[in-house]
Amino acid sequence: MAVVKRRGVLAGLAVSVLATPALAAAARKVLLVVQTEGASLADDQKVRERLTAQGCAVTLANQDADPAAAKGFDLVILSSTVAAKDLKAGWRQSPVPLLLWENDALDDLAMTGKRHDVDFGEAEKERYLWIVNAPHPMAAGLPAGVANVYVRQAGMSWGKPGLGATTIATLYGQPEKAAIFGYEKGATMDYEALAPARRVMIFLNNDTFSNLSPAGLALFDAAVAWAMG
Repeated sequence: MAVVKRRGVLAGLAVSVLATPALAAAARKVLLVVQTEGASLADDQKVRERLTAQGCAVTLANQDADPAAAKGFDLVILSSTVAAKDLKAGWRQSPVPLLLWENDALDDLAMTGKRHDVDFGEAEKERYLWIVNAPHPMAAGLPAGVANVYVRQAGMSWGKPGLGATTIATLYGQPEKAAIFGYEKGATMDYEALAPARRVMIFLNNDTFSNLSPAGLALFDAAVAWAMG
């Protein structure tokens, strides 16, 4: 009886281990590009912790990283702590999926036009988004309409994407300013550029990740998941 019981316990443990997603598949590799000497590094570290908790293997890289360093990764994330002018050329052509919240880099990546405060920019104090594409996976199951994404008012990045983009949410009361949007691989971005892989923009700012509400965190997780495909 003791032997049978032990086998039963072991069998149960085996089932538990196999049913754990983090152990059932290899961790997805994420390259998180930040300003490693920047004042908001602590917020970037919280992003890293969130991704790690979701089962990702995260490598931190400074803003001057060569785009070729992304080879072998499942996703590149460009934090807004980077200075767009210090990013090396080549990210636009990278065949690796890319997620960012640095609005100043949107035009360099051909995700929007080039005019600051017209094609892309930052809203100083916002708290709500308007979900316009609730059925899309990046909407994280939130219903259409108003979503409270920050605990308190803070800055939000936005852009006006090209016609090939899928817009998920806009700034509340400002439908012309997309707060979350993405391009499928092969979709036409701005300047008639084709997306080499999935491209996603989300509304965060330098130090706002720690200000996200539960709905905001859900949208972040959904954006990461969709970008990685």
